[in-house]
Amino acid sequence: MVDRRPERLAALRDAMRAAHLGGLLLTNLPNIRYLTGFTGSSAIAFVTERDLLLITDFRYATQVREEVGALARVSIEGQSLWAGLWRILPELGPVDVAGFESGHIVHRDFERLTTAGAGWHWRATSDIVEGLRERKDDDEIARLAAAAEVATRALERTVASVRAGMTELEVAGTLERALRLEGSTGFPFETIVASGPRAALPHARAAERAIAPGDFLLLDFGAIVDGYCADITRTFVVGRASEEQRAVYEVVRGANARAAGAVQPGMTGRDADALARRYIEERGYGEEFGHSLGHGIGLEVHEAPRLARTADAVLPERAVVTIEPGIYRAGWGGVRIEDDVVLYPDGPRILTTFPRDLLEIG
Repeated sequence: MVDRRPERLAALRDAMRAAHLGGLLLTNLPNIRYLTGFTGSSAIAFVTERDLLLITDFRYATQVREEVGALARVSIEGQSLWAGLWRILPELGPVDVAGFESGHIVHRDFERLTTAGAGWHWRATSDIVEGLRERKDDDEIARLAAAAEVATRALERTVASVRAGMTELEVAGTLERALRLEGSTGFPFETIVASGPRAALPHARAAERAIAPGDFLLLDFGAIVDGYCADITRTFVVGRASEEQRAVYEVVRGANARAAGAVQPGMTGRDADALARRYIEERGYGEEFGHSLGHGIGLEVHEAPRLARTADAVLPERAVVTIEPGIYRAGWGGVRIEDDVVLYPDGPRILTTFPRDLLEIG
């Protein structure tokens, strides 16, 4: 695959100049990975017009050099990453204004900036690197597609083994084992398994509830391949579906198809959300679709852009977003169908290929 890191750094420096920043302190690990390739769990980085400094600890002394190479000046700190930063910063030359990632710094570390870093002019910034990450390159899309394929194969394995009487926790364990067997390196969020009335809880945690015949079974889960995430939801009926279940399911399926087929770069997140929301409202279920339509995915399972009633930002070309309309009725159950979609100028591409028709299983 092509090494995109130099062009990403160039784009970041363009953004820094536009923001009148001479330096930028990075504390968000996904942003550091995006720019440098470093996948460790402990790092801070500092970017200037000429330099890229990456500081980590002894555990990653070999890994960081293998992953980052000559792209950055690497410092291995035995004690404090921040002590290393204050020691090395003066060597990088004078910087008029240095930014820090306000959404990714805890108060204790902010205090370091105002004490140990008191000789510098620090300015809070937000979403500078995240803005670059919205538009995916070909390699990123390939990784996202691979993650979606892993998720699809794992779901196929799982559905074949689900039976009435299994608990939600047993289904979650089966699904997570299948994800590992198919090649997922982790789980981007806690697997959601919700059955019967609990399917009305959009973010239900798997419980000890035994699945009964006639229950909805909602599975919302993810896969990770080369650091990139898939996020998929499918809803089934265990046994025979009732007419009411079929009717509600068809509304959600129609909303998913409408939005996934019509979402495009250039529209706002609000307009994208309305594609599905109007469809559901016109069929009388508007009050039962309470969350937003979707979000971006990439190195994080929830990232920009947002597809929501309050999202006025424009969706960029080659963003990868979720489309996940749902209908939830307390005490009865719920339905959600979620797909991962690439926004190409000539039309969307759906990465998640598991069938969307209502399947009766078990």
